[in-house]
Amino acid sequence: MPIGTLCAKPVARIRRDATVAEASMLMRASHVGDLVVVDTPDGQSPVGIITDRDIVVEVIGQGFAPAQMPVASVMSTPVLCLREEDGLLEALEQMAARGVRRAPIVDRHGHLKGLVSMDDVVPLLARELAKISVLIRREQTGEARKTEDVFQDEFAT
Repeated sequence: MPIGTLCAKPVARIRRDATVAEASMLMRASHVGDLVVVDTPDGQSPVGIITDRDIVVEVIGQGFAPAQMPVASVMSTPVLCLREEDGLLEALEQMAARGVRRAPIVDRHGHLKGLVSMDDVVPLLARELAKISVLIRREQTGEARKTEDVFQDEFAT
């Protein structure tokens, strides 16, 4: 399954020269915990990501003033960008290797198409594991019936 089919769209984004206070207000207004940081006039090229945790730990927790601090000084960079055609397992491997819970999705031109997070992936994996569980139970039930039938046939003669 291509990761591009799982990603959240549209993506809340902010320019690197915005302030952390602006970022937190945009997060609140958009009901998100992260923003993709962009640097081009069209806002299509991801250069970083800033999370609510970055704001709390790196700005508020250290006594800095969010209204004076630029997003660029807090954002995580370089940002892991996944291609929209990347498979789910490949995307998970890349995210695990980099230790990130979310990643922007880009097209072949590097333009932002979405954002995938573990919050998007976990419910999908849970549904797939439930399907596997049902398959295992059905197989075990089928094997038990076959064993019972063979047992009955042997003693019926």
